[in-house]
Amino acid sequence: MAASAGDALGLYISVPFCRSKCTYCNFASGVYPASEHARYVDRLIEDLRTAGEWAARMGVELPRRVDSVYLGGGTPSLLAPELLARLFAAVRAEFDLEPEAEITVECAPGQLAGETLEALIASGMNRVSLGVQSFIDREAAVSGRLHSRAVVLEDLRRLRAAGIHNLNIDLIAGLAGQTFASWEESLAVLAGSGVPHASVYMLEVDQDSRLGREVLAHGVRYQASLVPTDDAIAQMYSLAIERLKQSGLEQYEISNFCRPGMEARHNLRYWQRRPYLGAGLDASSMLRAADSLGSTRVLRSTTSDDLRAYFAGSGTVETVWLTRAQQHEEAWFLGLRLNAGVEVAALEREFGHSIVASALMAVERLVEAGLVVSDSKTVRLTAQGQLLSNDVFQEFLGLDAEEGEVCLDKR
Repeated sequence: MAASAGDALGLYISVPFCRSKCTYCNFASGVYPASEHARYVDRLIEDLRTAGEWAARMGVELPRRVDSVYLGGGTPSLLAPELLARLFAAVRAEFDLEPEAEITVECAPGQLAGETLEALIASGMNRVSLGVQSFIDREAAVSGRLHSRAVVLEDLRRLRAAGIHNLNIDLIAGLAGQTFASWEESLAVLAGSGVPHASVYMLEVDQDSRLGREVLAHGVRYQASLVPTDDAIAQMYSLAIERLKQSGLEQYEISNFCRPGMEARHNLRYWQRRPYLGAGLDASSMLRAADSLGSTRVLRSTTSDDLRAYFAGSGTVETVWLTRAQQHEEAWFLGLRLNAGVEVAALEREFGHSIVASALMAVERLVEAGLVVSDSKTVRLTAQGQLLSNDVFQEFLGLDAEEGEVCLDKR
């Protein structure tokens, strides 16, 4: 679903501070002294203040109306209450935050102080995502998490007592030492928690993470030798789909499950290609502009992942203007992430029959391989296609060799 005229904006704010670095993590986050927090918030506020100027310079529309805010990281709840208050005040000063906007904050279990929770609620937070990863204490500890199951359940109680009921729990299939029995236990605790939303990710061993380096080197640190096989991880993922459905959490996206009407509204805009602005370290944006012929142009940008450069104001923003062919490719590999799939007629209205025809040839091959199903109106991933989604998405890349226009600009 392409963005419509007058569409609201989603705002993503990156807070890269952690109390400890998880073994599997390759994000632009880390352990920094609290003295850096105020500097970082100052820089974020400057980003928000100048976002309109940057958008005007780039020639893109920056909607003022905001219907979703997502504080990710890192662990945004590590910011002091007064810093969080300043940050949200800046959001409201620069944008028109809708009264019913979804405002999500990522939190690490056991790292949400009472005064911080009060500050977040006062700022409008109405949704919390808890990075649990495992309800098995030994698995969490080996992965670098600092919580226990009891701490997670207590956090859920505190949040509900404070009036926050829109809650998400993240789990990871494939952690070091994880077994089918322990995975079943984590899923059972998740189901019993009553949260309306869950995210389940299959572990991806990244060479830039500590765990990834140990796995590639056949080392023994972080119990790298006990990371389950790819086949076992795939089976765990399939089991999660089954168990969560039994508990009332229906899958609506490859990694996301919810009770009816409780989809993550902010995250949906990524897959539906609706506009969002990213502020902070290693944050991405997707904004649109109309060209002289009335066609829609799409600008994607990413900020620096170097904290020192970001503080210095010299963190460059890499921007890419997507061609229509690239927009069409994105419509397929982002749309197919959703269980609802891709509506062929909608893409033909947006891009034209001839450009969609090349993708439909790829669809035919994928149907034969058992990776997608098609009823001539909608194309969706099969269960096997979800397990091999990266291979499926690859089929929709390079349908047109034309490359986007890349430029560098400072925000």
